[in-house]
Amino acid sequence: MTFKKALADLKSLADPDKAEHSARFFKSGTGEYGEGDKFLGITVPNQRKVAKKYKRMTLSEVQKLLQHDAHEARLTAVMLLVYRIEKASQDEIDEVAEFYLKNIRYVNNWDIVDSSCRFILAKHLEFRERDLLYDLAHSEDLWEKRIAIITCYYFIKKGDFGDALSISLILLEDDHDLIHKAVGWMLREIGNINQEVEEAFLLENDRYKTMPRTMLRYAIEKFDEPLRKKYLSGAI
Repeated sequence: MTFKKALADLKSLADPDKAEHSARFFKSGTGEYGEGDKFLGITVPNQRKVAKKYKRMTLSEVQKLLQHDAHEARLTAVMLLVYRIEKASQDEIDEVAEFYLKNIRYVNNWDIVDSSCRFILAKHLEFRERDLLYDLAHSEDLWEKRIAIITCYYFIKKGDFGDALSISLILLEDDHDLIHKAVGWMLREIGNINQEVEEAFLLENDRYKTMPRTMLRYAIEKFDEPLRKKYLSGAI
């Protein structure tokens, strides 16, 4: 199993029309968050098929896929890593996570982040100190900040909210829409399990009044309509 074979499989699935649409969807224009990204035009289900096929590819070959300039190659590479650790030992999970961190600058769009960190890094950090996430949350890099908060999804699903709330607080005044959406999403996930915890966070120091509007809308999306309207009007 080699990088060249995996890339050939991906290119055989390419669709120029879809590539053009993806370039717009993922904001690859000048000054946009995905500036300069290149697309082959491959559906996610087809990428998953390729990822499953090559999940035992050596990490040295995976690295070539992850460092490729085609967006779908990078997404397939992280999908491959997620499949690789599904039933892996902790040692193998740690090896994959260390590889992921060494190549973190190639995890550079929101779908690549969201498809990978909440599995790879979360399983690596589950029984460890999580200082890494706080370092990432304080990064100047958009994608590292998103990795910090989205990794917490795994812990939230296990009823562990502490890191998600702390990192949300760090990112509360971030100026990027993709961070607003990510933090709001994680707060919503907390609320799905324990709405009291989420509301306590929102109400402390009237955070719901000062947080970015998009973040708030995402956070309260599942609230009952009368309560949601009160939050949006600032009437809590």
